[in-house]
Amino acid sequence: MQVLGIETSCDETAIAVYDSNFGILSHCIYSQIDLHNRYGGVVPELASREHVLKVLPMIKKTMSEAKTEFDLLDGIAYTAGPGLMGALLVGSAVGRSLAYTLSVPAIGVHHMEAHLLALMLEKNTPEYPFLALLVSGGHTQIVNVKAPGVFKILGESVDDAAGEAFDKTAKILGLSYPGGPALSALADKGISSRFHFPRPMTDRPGLDFSFSGLKTFTLNKIKSENMDEQTRADIARAFVDAVVDTFVIKCKRAIDETGIKQLVVAGGVSANKQLQQALVNMFKQEGGEVFFPRDEYCTDNGAMVAYAGYLRIKKGQHDPLNFIAKPRWSLESI
Repeated sequence: MQVLGIETSCDETAIAVYDSNFGILSHCIYSQIDLHNRYGGVVPELASREHVLKVLPMIKKTMSEAKTEFDLLDGIAYTAGPGLMGALLVGSAVGRSLAYTLSVPAIGVHHMEAHLLALMLEKNTPEYPFLALLVSGGHTQIVNVKAPGVFKILGESVDDAAGEAFDKTAKILGLSYPGGPALSALADKGISSRFHFPRPMTDRPGLDFSFSGLKTFTLNKIKSENMDEQTRADIARAFVDAVVDTFVIKCKRAIDETGIKQLVVAGGVSANKQLQQALVNMFKQEGGEVFFPRDEYCTDNGAMVAYAGYLRIKKGQHDPLNFIAKPRWSLESI
């Protein structure tokens, strides 16, 4: 079975072809970073227009690189949500129309479920049930994955997502968009012992997160210091340390609450090397294991959408002729 995956939830136009016998045949990504960089963040209307211009050429390019034909496709998967409404509508409309033209099933997939399933494209995968830490620009959640397609959210951010906090803090420090990688690179030059930032919501029970206060604390620290290059690096380091420690503390609590000692980390922030190492060390102490997708599958990509769609189409699931984009869509309601 071959499934074409279309991802247009934010600022990447990403397409892939998944084959049930050979895995990912091809996946291509067009990034809009240069377009949005001048504004310091994603402009939804511009993102939608760029998807309109790029999605069909990217589909043709991916099909060509996969060395397959449209009449060999057995289904079309597209990200139906959550994400930016206009951007989602582009991928959903193209995906549903293409499926209708080819007379094959179409399925709208959940963006965060796709992120979670990206790990299943690797050779080393966990067994069910397992914990998942989903950390991206729009979401921060700890999830108990009980079985394929069966999720229980144990905790989530009550305000900013971790990736959003990274980007906004980077902007405060004068770094370019996207801020996450730039902030992490700056933090590598910092001295961890100089500043200590709070670990949000770790002083109370529960697995929820909050990063807006940490962002404000960082802003106030910047205003109170003489900002030379080393101070910028030290503040970046203190911010990253606080976020990483918060994730480690919350994941340890999730182990204690559930008894599950396998963790999948997915989403763009999962590519942060400091976070990866800290989680690996903690789970090793607990006798558990952490799983990360390869870097190219951490950020938004079509491969994860194609695979998520394949699993659902294989079960006989498909969407009706109409389609609905869902900018807000709970993982538990799939």
